[in-house]
Amino acid sequence: MAGTARPRTRHHRELGKDRHLMKIGIIGAGNIGGNLTRRLTALGHDVSVANSRGPQTLSALAEETGATPVTVAEAARGARIVVVTIPLKNIPDLPKGLLDGAADGVAVIDTGNYYPKERDGRIAAIEEGLTESRWTERHLGHPVVKAFNGTYAQDILERPRPKGDPERIALPVAGDDETAKQAVRDLIDELGFDSVDSGGIDESWRQQPDTPVYGLRAGVEGVTEALAAASPERPEAFRA
Repeated sequence: MAGTARPRTRHHRELGKDRHLMKIGIIGAGNIGGNLTRRLTALGHDVSVANSRGPQTLSALAEETGATPVTVAEAARGARIVVVTIPLKNIPDLPKGLLDGAADGVAVIDTGNYYPKERDGRIAAIEEGLTESRWTERHLGHPVVKAFNGTYAQDILERPRPKGDPERIALPVAGDDETAKQAVRDLIDELGFDSVDSGGIDESWRQQPDTPVYGLRAGVEGVTEALAAASPERPEAFRA
């Protein structure tokens, strides 16, 4: 890995051999972002993590994991995968050209959900039928892969299982760019979970809040069935 040597922590016990290690940027250090930082550094990846309050507020997470705290504008620099895991209402505030310094073919993971009543306020385009991730994609100016949006943050730490384990959880993954989607599915597999292709971004409503798959802890078969059972009608609780 490039840069200075990183502290070895208990999280680095997962390091194995013959694995492709990457530079990964994480924007958002809340529950999902923080736990992805913990697991991905433990797997040996070179992780840069950013939040809206500045790198000085991430010193504890950096010390714990060996991740590099950076500004949001620096988070994608050189990254093969970028995770955007911030409140939907804050997406338009991200720096312009955020992904300009990322690696060629960067895969961008969108973990976002639209919570109009609790947090985000009314976003007209989404109310009119645009999927959350399509709206995010348009603001970023780059294709996204929707994943982890219905995952319990603690499961990222506590529920990884080896391939073939009957208790292995599957996560739905949506995206239009097949190469990027496969990169994300490979990363999910490395994290200890199966994945199910839930279609393109225009089909990503199948995994938004209050659908059968949202928060579901099930294997490939259960997740596949839940995706098929989803309705495109957004429930009243998730409309402004």
